[in-house]
Amino acid sequence: MLLDRRQWLAGALATGAAATACPKAVPNENTVATPIASLKPTAGPIPVAMLIDEHAVLIDFAGPWEALQDQRAAPGFELYTVAAASTPVTASGGLRIAPDYTYETAPAPKVVVIGAQASTDLDAKLDWIRRVAPAADVVMSVCTGAFILAQTNLLDGLSATTHHNAYDRFETQFGARIRLIRNRRFVDNGKFITAGGLTSGIDAGLHLVARYFGVAAAHQCAARMEHDSSGWFTGVQTHSWVGV
Repeated sequence: MLLDRRQWLAGALATGAAATACPKAVPNENTVATPIASLKPTAGPIPVAMLIDEHAVLIDFAGPWEALQDQRAAPGFELYTVAAASTPVTASGGLRIAPDYTYETAPAPKVVVIGAQASTDLDAKLDWIRRVAPAADVVMSVCTGAFILAQTNLLDGLSATTHHNAYDRFETQFGARIRLIRNRRFVDNGKFITAGGLTSGIDAGLHLVARYFGVAAAHQCAARMEHDSSGWFTGVQTHSWVGV
């Protein structure tokens, strides 16, 4: 049976604590609320691996994909999907996706994006993340992809966030070794970025553009997308999701 996005999130997440509203910041190129640690672009396009599996929540990887592909100035990003096998996976809403690569054939990524998804062959998935992480600039989770990243132990001693409905479950499962940050669009630890749910992955993607190419480039990407949000710039969650 195919699950739509709401069914998948409802089944995968425990009811979490309510998020509190934060004042909205107006972004400009001279004042940055979320510190940006610059990354040096590669000589060629920056390889970005989008990790997918059965029940992958589409916007969790399609959102960052769109944000990164809208960086048009060279060298830009080379985007591809990676899964346990080359056979198509069924994402949210029944979308069938044929992965570009498997764990064995994927090019070495400089960026890895892990959205909410099932855990087919979890050991192999965790092994692949651990194997590619040391040479990567950034490993980023979106939504409950944070649970997968946390299971690699790569977040130990760091801060992280996830979907608001999963706060309590994440804290129960990983709180002894990972500090949960609530009410953030994303948390950036340098190599490891964790984004909240769904559209927050767009914000984290634009933040990543800013780290590689500067704030002005990220503003241009946001404008191309007509993404009317300051969340990518500040990391601040401006809404309360009580009862959602």
